[in-house]
Amino acid sequence: MKELKCPNCGNVFTVDENDYAALLGQVRNAEFEAELTRRVRELEQNQRMREQAAQAQRNAEQQAAQAQLQLQLQQLQSQVQQAEQQKQLAVAQVRQQATEAYMKKEQELAEAKAKWDEQLKAAQEQIAYYKDLKTRMSTKMVGETLEIHCATQFNQYLRSVMPYAYFEKDNEVVEGTKGDFVFRDSSPDGVEYISIMFEMKNENDETATKHKNEDFLAKLDADRKKKGCEYAVLVSMLEPDSDLYNGGIVDVSYKFDKMYVIRPQFFIPLITLLCQTSRKSLDAKRELALIRQQQVDVTNFEEKLTAFKDGFARNVRLANDRFRDAIDEIDKTIAHLTKVRENLVKSGDNLDAADKKLQDVSIKRLTYGNPTMKAKFDEAQKNNPQTL
Repeated sequence: MKELKCPNCGNVFTVDENDYAALLGQVRNAEFEAELTRRVRELEQNQRMREQAAQAQRNAEQQAAQAQLQLQLQQLQSQVQQAEQQKQLAVAQVRQQATEAYMKKEQELAEAKAKWDEQLKAAQEQIAYYKDLKTRMSTKMVGETLEIHCATQFNQYLRSVMPYAYFEKDNEVVEGTKGDFVFRDSSPDGVEYISIMFEMKNENDETATKHKNEDFLAKLDADRKKKGCEYAVLVSMLEPDSDLYNGGIVDVSYKFDKMYVIRPQFFIPLITLLCQTSRKSLDAKRELALIRQQQVDVTNFEEKLTAFKDGFARNVRLANDRFRDAIDEIDKTIAHLTKVRENLVKSGDNLDAADKKLQDVSIKRLTYGNPTMKAKFDEAQKNNPQTL
């Protein structure tokens, strides 16, 4: 038998083993069910909480992922926008540069065209002016106008840069002829390194007999040689339709040495070219000038020696003449002895003077002021001391 106490009234009652087992089974089943139910509820609640937490975590992760994606998308969009802006800016810069280059080229072409048109207009006006001028002038006046043009060109462009240059009309007639202009230029130390004889030729369009450039080359060469010029230049407006003479500077040295034929527009360039070429031989010309000076020194030495000989011979001749006069006077009369004595004294003075001059003759005195001869005598004495 089992005793059981009522939890409410406190009464104790007894039950047999079977009833107790049945009651215990009922209690256990109820508690188990309740516990089971509670545990199930707890599990379900825990499951729901875990599911909610997992869902919340998934939602948070999804939101974070979406936010990250959104941020990356915004960054990509920003990069795309920046790239697009840079592209547009680069395109705009290229377009602007191309536009500016095009406008600059257009401006340059316009300026070049304007300048060309202006030059063409000026050339046409100058051609018209000269044609009109030539129709109203005689042949002599046409030639003089070309000379004035060349002289003006030289004074305008070369006079200031060639301070030692000589460019003047050739007014010296030699053997019946002369050139038009002579040009010479020298170095600062006075050594002439270039000389040019110029001839200017022009004629009216209406002239019946047309001249050719070759008609004047022989005379120009002769004038060049007469005036001692190195070069000869014909500045010509003749044969206006000739491609040869219109093409530039024409070298006719195959006919006449160092001779050229040019149009007036090549007047300044040819002078500049010849001067630049001739300056390269300036050292050689300095040496040539020194050799010529040495020749002049030798000539001066010979002249001094000849003058001394003439003076000495004159003194001797005078002495001889007076000595003979004295002898004649002695032979003629003793009365003239005093006069003879005076003549003898004078004769002796002249002889003394001549002897003194003879004694004073020396290489040092004769070579005084003549460095060339002094150097030659010094060299000769050094090589053979017994000869002097």
